Amino acid sequence: MTIELKLPELGENITSGKVIAVLVNVGETIAVDQSVIEVETDKALIEVPSSVEGKITEIHLKPGDDAEVGGTILVIEESGAGAEPVLDQENFEEISSDTGEPMGPEETQPMLIGGEPSPPPETEAEEPAAPESAPAGYALESGETSSEASAPEASGAPAPTSEKEPAPAAPSVRRIAREAGVDISDVPGSGIGGRISAQDVREFVAAQGGAALPDAPAPALLSAPVQLPDLARWGGVKREPMSGIRRATSENLARAWTNIPHVTQCEKADISELDALRRKFAPKAEAAGGKLTITAILIKIIASSLKVFPQFNASVDAAANEIVYKNYAHVGVAVDTENGLLVPVIRDADKKNIIELSVELGEISERARSRKLAPDDMQGGSITITNLGGFGGTYFTPIVNWPEVAILGVSRARMEPVWVEAEEKFEPRLMLPLMVSYDHRIIDGADGVKFLRWVADALEEPMLMSLEG
Repeated sequence: MTIELKLPELGENITSGKVIAVLVNVGETIAVDQSVIEVETDKALIEVPSSVEGKITEIHLKPGDDAEVGGTILVIEESGAGAEPVLDQENFEEISSDTGEPMGPEETQPMLIGGEPSPPPETEAEEPAAPESAPAGYALESGETSSEASAPEASGAPAPTSEKEPAPAAPSVRRIAREAGVDISDVPGSGIGGRISAQDVREFVAAQGGAALPDAPAPALLSAPVQLPDLARWGGVKREPMSGIRRATSENLARAWTNIPHVTQCEKADISELDALRRKFAPKAEAAGGKLTITAILIKIIASSLKVFPQFNASVDAAANEIVYKNYAHVGVAVDTENGLLVPVIRDADKKNIIELSVELGEISERARSRKLAPDDMQGGSITITNLGGFGGTYFTPIVNWPEVAILGVSRARMEPVWVEAEEKFEPRLMLPLMVSYDHRIIDGADGVKFLRWVADALEEPMLMSLEG
């Protein structure tokens, strides 16, 4: 029996990847779960396994090709029946494209790029029936049980039996099926392990004589690409393809700048006393494996500020004309890497002390630089911090990391003369420039000033976090 092995879904909103290496040859006999190609997406290198055992008769891709999800990778002459493998986390071994080392299980989550390539406005939870290691393809809608997820809609679809296994489909795919009145368990999946894609649902509905379902809308960008003039007319030029990270950054920044009316406000904080405390307690952080930096301290301050200013911990659902307030404090931190800018997210920063945050910040920054971040590590942020103080500069205007509504920028602290009213003289003080850019649709100018002044006061008076945070 001849089988076409197709590229499975690589993660939410990821439709293709670049082939880095083909790991097999025509005529070779491969086993179930044996890796056949390496595909690079915006942030990670993924080894794609075979779901069947057999002899390779054709290979349809070569290094450098763009591989589309659902496209044929190779053709296999199946040599044995063999049980069809269950799609679990072991089927996708992500490795760092820099080091070639496997990434740990805690790092190999379903893929989405952040900076973030645009996630849908509403977050969908994983189904409770799936094991912890199962990818997003086994998630149910929030609040559903496995039996509820397969329940028929008003269209009269027959109820599934209690023995039916949960269908391997992402929550967004389940929603498409549910809105079309289709039992997701009846849809044959074309992916590895029978994984069901949105296209599978559309083809199933069409085969049943239903109305054609619309394709998923493309993310809104600034505009159609503008034709570049022939720059070679004026001298030598050199062309290089954009990396996956640079493409994602370009799209995300264009989307944010187009859809968010930005305002940036600036302030300075006197961190003279704080810097003395930081130096005093730095050895404790180092003993725990971290580094006590201004960024680590700011993560705690920003997480506390979100309780005082909940409008900074929100997202705008423009389609529904609603504001979505978040009950969590996940702080993103922009990390400069040789591959581009990445924004890993530190979860529940409000529940961790500063030493814990300093350790986690060091670990996640190192994973970013070695390209060991999973897409889930860059999703779900409440607000982002971008600190350029290590490079210099005075002020800048950071762009909000959509779908967040605010971003805090930090520049280099400098000693400056500050007038002390009580003593009627100037004193040298270490002043830290702060900038906050925000979405003016839900954050007014007065709120922006109050927020930024609160952050500055917390840096100047650390007890403020305990009193108000």
